[in-house]
Amino acid sequence: MAAQRIVSLLPSATELVCALGLGDRLVGVTHECDGPPEVGDLPPVTRTLIPPAATSGEIDALVRERFEAAGDDRPALYTLDEDALAALDPDLIVTQALCDVCAVAEADVQAAACRLPGSPRVLNLEPTTLAGVFASIDAVGCAAGVDAGPVVRALDARVRAVTERVSGRARPRVVVLEWLDPPFSAGHWNPELVRLAGGAEVIGQEGAPSRTLDWAEVVRAAPDIVVVACCGFTPERALKDVGAFDGVAGWETVPAARDGRVVVVDGSGLFARPGPRLVEAVELLAHLFHPDVQPRPDGVAPPVWLPGLPVAA
Repeated sequence: MAAQRIVSLLPSATELVCALGLGDRLVGVTHECDGPPEVGDLPPVTRTLIPPAATSGEIDALVRERFEAAGDDRPALYTLDEDALAALDPDLIVTQALCDVCAVAEADVQAAACRLPGSPRVLNLEPTTLAGVFASIDAVGCAAGVDAGPVVRALDARVRAVTERVSGRARPRVVVLEWLDPPFSAGHWNPELVRLAGGAEVIGQEGAPSRTLDWAEVVRAAPDIVVVACCGFTPERALKDVGAFDGVAGWETVPAARDGRVVVVDGSGLFARPGPRLVEAVELLAHLFHPDVQPRPDGVAPPVWLPGLPVAA
């Protein structure tokens, strides 16, 4: 039976469901789902245990503390409102088990689904590549009884258009940072997006998880461009953390820092969510790397470039 009442436990899944034209079947979302606009009135069925006013350093410390306390179990960073979920009577719940800090634990979702009347299907999405994201779109389309092919082909065509524009051009050395206190490399699909956009990620590895870095490693990598795409943060929120660059030994020797090529982008909306908007991320990266051949994608806010630093003596 094609799903008619869908609850999304991921912002990326919410955007994916709507991209398939299934927004009218969505009955519940997460507290973090902020787009597209039509989902704004849907009831949230999750909440986070991370204080909203916490600094990046405090968030990192809280996450590490909970992981350590949990041992072999997955730490509880998000909670599911089972009463709200039951009231929505879903027949499909879309979740993920890819990231331990980004959503309700899959085991908690499965357990809750078993307690609901009708035992709704739980669809777990955990793509680590752009192809995996496209496969996720197909999977949701299949569960809802719609053909996802046209949506996937349109997204793929946009990516191919970018790669054709940047083909044969010199590739800048790039580091994408998904956190600043402490610094984290950007993993999974993000190094792939850099490559497709005509750059060369010099720390993050395609398909591999992000990892904690030492600032000395970033300095040694000598990137031409540093992209600050903090997970879960808007550009405005990420700008509060750029003071992390102050006092980094040797930072003034890094080409990106020296030449004013450190840029803050929408990590939450474009880079952290494995959904349709990753294609916009490819387009934006290509614009950052090769602005003469790739325009900034429509509807994407201008990136914020940090000023350059004096050359080291």
